[in-house]
Amino acid sequence: MKLPGQDAIARNADEHLVTGRVKLPRRIVERPLLQVSKRLLMATAVLAVTVLLVWSDREGYYDNAGGGVDFLDCVYYTTVTLSTTGYGDIVPRSDTARLINVLLITPLRVLFLIILVGTTLEVLTERTREEWRLNRWRSNLRDHTVIVGFGTKGRSAMQTLCATGLRKDQIVVVDPSSKVIDAANAEGFVGVVGDATRSDVLTRAELQKARQVIIAPQRDDTAVLVTLTARQLNRGAKIVAAVREEENAPLLRQSGADAVITSSGAAGRLLGLSVLSPSAGTVMEDLIQQGSGLDLIERPVIKSEVGRSVRETDDLVVSVLRGHRLLAYDDPHASPLQLTDRLITIVRAENEPAPGARE
Repeated sequence: MKLPGQDAIARNADEHLVTGRVKLPRRIVERPLLQVSKRLLMATAVLAVTVLLVWSDREGYYDNAGGGVDFLDCVYYTTVTLSTTGYGDIVPRSDTARLINVLLITPLRVLFLIILVGTTLEVLTERTREEWRLNRWRSNLRDHTVIVGFGTKGRSAMQTLCATGLRKDQIVVVDPSSKVIDAANAEGFVGVVGDATRSDVLTRAELQKARQVIIAPQRDDTAVLVTLTARQLNRGAKIVAAVREEENAPLLRQSGADAVITSSGAAGRLLGLSVLSPSAGTVMEDLIQQGSGLDLIERPVIKSEVGRSVRETDDLVVSVLRGHRLLAYDDPHASPLQLTDRLITIVRAENEPAPGARE
């Protein structure tokens, strides 16, 4: 049964949607028709090589019906031999013909059969291979990021995470639309099709082992339900949620979100800032766009900075995170810096250190 908070996109999803299905990124393979055509060509080539071998040593074969062996007899003998039918009407009688049968024609017979049944075997083993990939993925997944909702907000969050160095195999996308998950798969991300307000769907995304969760659905009530479910499954994960209306932000924090972003309010403030000062609006947009121009990052205090004031650091410090307190750069309590502090700084994107490089 669908909960009231399910996204509108879920109502437009496939009618026979398999809820909670995990879809791994598919490996690039050739089209089935092309694969079959190639295998038919290979089988034909094996058949032709075998015919030539028999024809080159036709004097060593005996036909019970007429004695001699012509070209048609060679083709006939090759086809019944490669298909393992073997009627016995044409047989090798010389030592050379029998040696060629042992060393060449028998391996070609095996190769011919492998080519013919290869497609069938591939179809039969595809499900087993996918199950093995899925089990290996589950066993290796730790401290990953779950993105609920792969619309504009979720996709932008994914791009920012990847720009900071997070690998694609450390991101799992949850969305009620199978078409959206197919698009995520095409970009190399693992996806789970289903309603994220259900705990079994989030469990399939291994949310209980996740380090951080980004909740970006289309509706605020969905965000609240997903946040409650996610916090119930994982008490230690960092949960960041997006809402459209600011009045719903306190409810999300009460539901367990560590940070709440008001998308409409943030966009409105950026619009107002851009009207008052277009340059300031450009700088703010640059700061929130990771990987180009200026970047806003969080890093630990290095040993050489311990005991110094905020203004004596190499980077432009905006705030100091001390425990659970966020101190402004001009706060008298922000200086001197302590070894356990973390700094919110502005750096050039090309000079941004790799995560942990300063530690």
